[in-house]
Amino acid sequence: MRLFVGIDIDQAIRENIERFVSELKQKAPNVKFVSPQSYHITLKFLGETAKVAEIRAALKRVEVRPFEIKFCGTGFFPDDRHPRVFWAGIEAEPELRELATAVSWVLADLGFEEETSFKPHLTLARAGSGSPRPKPGELANPKLKPLRELTASGPQVEFGTMTAREFYLYESKLTPRGAQYSKVDRYELVAQ
Repeated sequence: MRLFVGIDIDQAIRENIERFVSELKQKAPNVKFVSPQSYHITLKFLGETAKVAEIRAALKRVEVRPFEIKFCGTGFFPDDRHPRVFWAGIEAEPELRELATAVSWVLADLGFEEETSFKPHLTLARAGSGSPRPKPGELANPKLKPLRELTASGPQVEFGTMTAREFYLYESKLTPRGAQYSKVDRYELVAQ
């Protein structure tokens, strides 16, 4: 299975982002936007693995209290001059980073590489391979550049705030229409 660990987005925030994106789609029709049903915050990408039972057991050991996440602003990876990923920004309490670190730490025991540079964001659109850094031989893709002009002159957008009370193990199935995500398991964040 192709797996990752992430946080789901509250419906109200999803709808706010969807309204913002629908306005951008009219002005940048060649951009490949992510489906609103796919919005999430990735804590750890695992890739193809058969260790599903071990991963599920390891994630049960993660202990972090619920925390607030604010979705605001937009930006690009790796930067706005060479955009490959267009994202919504995230401001969160320290527990978000603690959660990402704890997830990475418990999964390192299963042979997954520890995360060293967690950059919380919500992907809204991709160009080329969709990787923040180009793959060998991949040329720059200009499709996201119109978004740079559209978002640079406007005020910082705010999409809302939510309380993260849980995180999930997701399966990612690649299809011709893009990746389809489904929840495999749920893990509750508990006040300590």
